[in-house]
Amino acid sequence: MYGILSNIKSPDDLKGLNIKQMTLLAQDLRRKIVETVAETGGHLAPNLGVVELTIALHYVFDAPFDRIIWDVGHQAYSHKLLTGRMDRFHTLRQYGGISGFPKRAESPYDCIDTGHSSTSISAGLGMATALQYRKAKNHVIAVIGDGSMTAGMAFEALNNAGHLKKDLIVILNDNEMSISPNVGALSSFLSRKLTGKFASRIKRDMEGFLKRSDMGEQIWSLLKRSEDSLKALLTPGMLFEALQFEYIGPLPGHNLEVLIETFKNIKGIDGPVLVHVLTKKGRGYAPAEEHPEAFHGVGPFDIATGKPKAKSTSSPPSYTEIFGQTLVRLAGDDDRIMAITAAMPSGTGLSAFAKAFPDRFFDVGISEQHAVTFAAGLALEGMRPVVAIYSTFLQRAYDQIIHDVCLSNLPVVFAIDRGGLVGDDGPTHHGAFDISFLRAVPNLTLMTPRDENELQSMLYTALQHNGPTAIRYPRGAGIGVSLDWRCTRLEHGRWEQIRHGSDLHILAAGPLSHTALQAADILIKQGVSASVINARYIKPMDTQMLRNLAQQQPRFLTVEENALMGGFGSAVMEALHDMDITAKVKRLGIPDRFIEHGSPARLKELIGLDCNSMVEAALQMVTS
Repeated sequence: MYGILSNIKSPDDLKGLNIKQMTLLAQDLRRKIVETVAETGGHLAPNLGVVELTIALHYVFDAPFDRIIWDVGHQAYSHKLLTGRMDRFHTLRQYGGISGFPKRAESPYDCIDTGHSSTSISAGLGMATALQYRKAKNHVIAVIGDGSMTAGMAFEALNNAGHLKKDLIVILNDNEMSISPNVGALSSFLSRKLTGKFASRIKRDMEGFLKRSDMGEQIWSLLKRSEDSLKALLTPGMLFEALQFEYIGPLPGHNLEVLIETFKNIKGIDGPVLVHVLTKKGRGYAPAEEHPEAFHGVGPFDIATGKPKAKSTSSPPSYTEIFGQTLVRLAGDDDRIMAITAAMPSGTGLSAFAKAFPDRFFDVGISEQHAVTFAAGLALEGMRPVVAIYSTFLQRAYDQIIHDVCLSNLPVVFAIDRGGLVGDDGPTHHGAFDISFLRAVPNLTLMTPRDENELQSMLYTALQHNGPTAIRYPRGAGIGVSLDWRCTRLEHGRWEQIRHGSDLHILAAGPLSHTALQAADILIKQGVSASVINARYIKPMDTQMLRNLAQQQPRFLTVEENALMGGFGSAVMEALHDMDITAKVKRLGIPDRFIEHGSPARLKELIGLDCNSMVEAALQMVTS
């Protein structure tokens, strides 16, 4: 059904193919990826752009003996298909199926678990250093995109790699830079010829001979400056050369012959090498080529049109959409409001803000640390910055949150999207830890809305607060409540009791309040009366209401879509202890392990955070 691809069981099967056969294989890979992602959803455009690059790497190098690291890992579908996972590829990102990212437990060809950007060079340098210390002959190749290269960590690693001079190959997959065909072709030709074994040996021998002669050092210096000037004129490699990398490229990233010849040549070069490869995101599938951002990460879609598959019922607006719309409205009335994203304008809902207020919108690239401290600088000069970052990526800026924002008690608003279980992207993307790592920080107010309507009021409230505030909300559609476009300022640190009961209290953080209400409906039919509290402020906690509730009935069931360790439930127990209140507390949340990929509903059932689990936990509390 998939031609040559059907016969590829491991990279060894590539070794006997010729260029024509590998070109046909590239077509098979693209068809398989498009057809699978159309059913499962996933990262489409990034994977279509690296098909030839993946084939060339596995043809020339000998994985898993040679280590191939895919930065982020959302471009590793071809890698998975060529390394023995063709038969399971239809389970991509499904519960119990293969991951959408490299995963060591899944295959020996995945040499590191990845999911966040800009880590490949650091990890690769560590591997290379260890291997060379043991006198091993393995090659280490880090494949990193131009977007990931914008992060400071990537340049920290490049700087250290150039200093250590270890044998490390970095492939810069550039699908954004535009270079004219003539310059690109000439540069490709020069790079391939100057990296051959013969040319490299002649260059080394000439350097050694000249440096031994009286005038040789000056002559060699002159020749070297001439070579560097030519490279700087024809290629963008001067920066990498300054970091002590041998720069090669830019190369046409869809030309198998060029890639294979170059990769063969660089196997013999000592020290760090950077190969600059130009690719086209979404290549081979017209809708993805025309709209690569829209097809970066997609749900199921119709292959013929590229349009998302119709859902059985219309969904309410997402929390992300409501956040973006509300921020635009509020910014229209307050010119101090500025918005910051770290390379995710559409993913965080800020595209409309960017269009409405271009001079107040800042996309800083994949630089979460910089985004937070940049916001601190804006706040110091009287602005009201809103930093919109996914929960899992905000982890990268923890020091900046503490040191640069909260220490000075600055009015920065953190809009934390994807709080909780995000589903098919799995453990690297679940927002499982933000409550735990944020509630320990002094001066920070932490809120989580019960629904999309309350999100509006929380954003309005946060922008009025003279200190740092974080609002965490989930991925996907809202509850579907009616929206009151007139935002209300919430009383600081006060919870909301949304149902009264006498047998126990369910303290729910965020949209789990609605699940708790459903559980209370079931419990009342079984003779159990449960009150439900919308614990919308995680910090400061409403200790006054907590004390009053404990006096009425000292049984508490806490529910949160966050790690139990150090989370909201832990905060409730600490508060009760500090008030010398003896109470029975049971906590539901994310257990102390990384949660696999799968639909959020399925994962909540798995960890005991669905309605039935709440009912069962409540019954155990009142009957034991």
